[in-house]
Amino acid sequence: MFEKTCCVTGHRNIQEERSSYVEQELRREVLAAIQDGYTRFISGFAEGADLMFAAIVAEQKEHNPDLFLEAAIPYAGRLKTKNKQFHELLRACDGIKIVCQEYAPSCFLERNRYMAGESQRVIAVYDGRERGGTLFTMRYAHSIGREVREIRV
Repeated sequence: MFEKTCCVTGHRNIQEERSSYVEQELRREVLAAIQDGYTRFISGFAEGADLMFAAIVAEQKEHNPDLFLEAAIPYAGRLKTKNKQFHELLRACDGIKIVCQEYAPSCFLERNRYMAGESQRVIAVYDGRERGGTLFTMRYAHSIGREVREIRV
């Protein structure tokens, strides 16, 4: 069992002009989590914030072999993506959790619930929209007493 787990939730479409800011802030949050003793990091492996987070953790693993990177995949068919970065980062993972075997409209919410439930800290890349998976995950994490660290975009 891992002592401290941190996950990410965030938007898939990050505006190009905000991309380096988001990457810088995610890097700062990941380094702060490591400093605070977090060793397990879970990414939902969606494009945007999730893959950016996974890349940062994979990079940190090169310097710190105690870190554990887990991919939380919403449904098995998602593994068939043609996204090259997805597959490169998946190879850097120490664990893969497939939340649903078959696609269902709820599988993304189930994946987000799994990640927040496993984590003590949730890093949220959030643009203020009033609906969607990121807001759901932030609200869910708050409701179960998780620390939520928000990166506003």
